[in-house]
Amino acid sequence: MKKNSIVIALVTIVFAVFSISCEDTKSYAELLSEEDAYVNNFLSDNKVILEIPADTIFEYGPNAPYYRIDNDGMLYMQVINPGTPGNKVQYNEQIYFRYTRYMLSMYKEGKLPNGEGNNLTLGACWFRYSNFQIESSYMWGYGVQYPLSLLPVDCEVNLVVKSQMGPTSEQTDVLPYLWHLTFERRR
Repeated sequence: MKKNSIVIALVTIVFAVFSISCEDTKSYAELLSEEDAYVNNFLSDNKVILEIPADTIFEYGPNAPYYRIDNDGMLYMQVINPGTPGNKVQYNEQIYFRYTRYMLSMYKEGKLPNGEGNNLTLGACWFRYSNFQIESSYMWGYGVQYPLSLLPVDCEVNLVVKSQMGPTSEQTDVLPYLWHLTFERRR
């Protein structure tokens, strides 16, 4: 009987400690809700169009609107430079990209935080377009490649990417980013 009481007491203590430690963590639903709030906060300072133009001719430039480019609202794209007409990407083509990205959870009072990326030099960032069977493509997530389904290879865009469409190594962080992207073929 005494052993049972000790076991029950230990189990109760372990359960209590576990419960207390879990109170500090947020549920996945809460994290998704916060992510939506970060994206909405950023987009509220910008013009947003909820549909891709039927002719896929986007307004472009630094004051262009952000277009919702997927039905679930995971990606919003602002076209800075639409690229050269006819310069379309091919399946499995190796595409290099430069980027600077900004954590939208740190966006405050209309100001982006310091960015990170390889935008100063063309580093080893590349993917094989739409070939998600290889790590160099899927590691960046689906979002980074998506603009090339709508625009030529030499385009320049700002892209709001929610975590589910971002790099696979960061999806559990549930943090959205604004990516400034330029694409090019190897010369």
